[in-house]
Amino acid sequence: MTLAAGVASLFIGAGGAVGASPDGEVGYFLTSRVPRTIALLLAGTAMALSGMIMQMLARNRFAEPSTAGTIDSATLGVLIVMIFAPGMPVLGKMAAGTVAALVGTALFMLILRRMPMRDPLMVPLVGIMLGGVIGAVASYLAYRLDLLQALTGLQTANFSAMMQGRYELMWLALLLSAAAFLAADRFTVAGLGDDFTTNLGLNYGRIVAFGLLIVAMNTALVVVHVGAIPFIGLIVPNLVAMALGDNVRRTAPWVALLGAFLVVVSDIIGRVVNWPYEIPLGLIMSVVGAAIFLAILLRPETPRSRRHLTPEAAKEAPRAELD
Repeated sequence: MTLAAGVASLFIGAGGAVGASPDGEVGYFLTSRVPRTIALLLAGTAMALSGMIMQMLARNRFAEPSTAGTIDSATLGVLIVMIFAPGMPVLGKMAAGTVAALVGTALFMLILRRMPMRDPLMVPLVGIMLGGVIGAVASYLAYRLDLLQALTGLQTANFSAMMQGRYELMWLALLLSAAAFLAADRFTVAGLGDDFTTNLGLNYGRIVAFGLLIVAMNTALVVVHVGAIPFIGLIVPNLVAMALGDNVRRTAPWVALLGAFLVVVSDIIGRVVNWPYEIPLGLIMSVVGAAIFLAILLRPETPRSRRHLTPEAAKEAPRAELD
């Protein structure tokens, strides 16, 4: 399905896939449609895997970059670069976004460690409150310095600018995804908690730091290039875990494929629903993601679904998968 959606994305748009001449047709196809589709696939994969990693490290099914302050922190970091070094290249903006996302996510994890989390809903509430504070700072700076349009671009994903010469750094998402696959078993063990991980001879702190680095880099990469994509990191890992369980080694490929599929399909919807104009992917994904998430919350409760919503059961689920 992901491959079919990617192929369909190549031939859908206001201009079709044709130009004024055969040479123009090929040139437009290679400089616009192919880079855009590749960026869609990579961004969907990156954000879905980031959500999966966040959920394992926080041991909560409602944790993901948008509910942990990660996206808001990355946005603030990029905005600060726009203020003090507007001529900095994309790589520099991505580095600043990564550092800011790391700091924000580390602060979120630190707060979680100091709070008794008996209610699973407390985790996203803490993250949303933290993200709200960080977002308020970003909005204030953007308002005072006349950068509200730039801030809106960072907060709402739009792939219309993904063309040859602008998307190439998105390939870093492939390397980060590969790193996530290599560390899949460690993330599964980290989901069992600090004590269990240490008893197995692994360094829990290093695993968490490595996971947060992947999440921060993926988030900054996507925010800098196309803007924030909501819900992908929340709904995709939950959908896959409902079917396959919590073993990251088993679920990671499916999380990546489903994340890419949903992003591509949402972008296609944005291109055709108001033809010949485009609706930003961020808006489409907000509607689609909210609908899917509500369906997950309102589904009939089963023993498998219950273990995703309670901290005690969540600790035992990966243990059963490993056994």
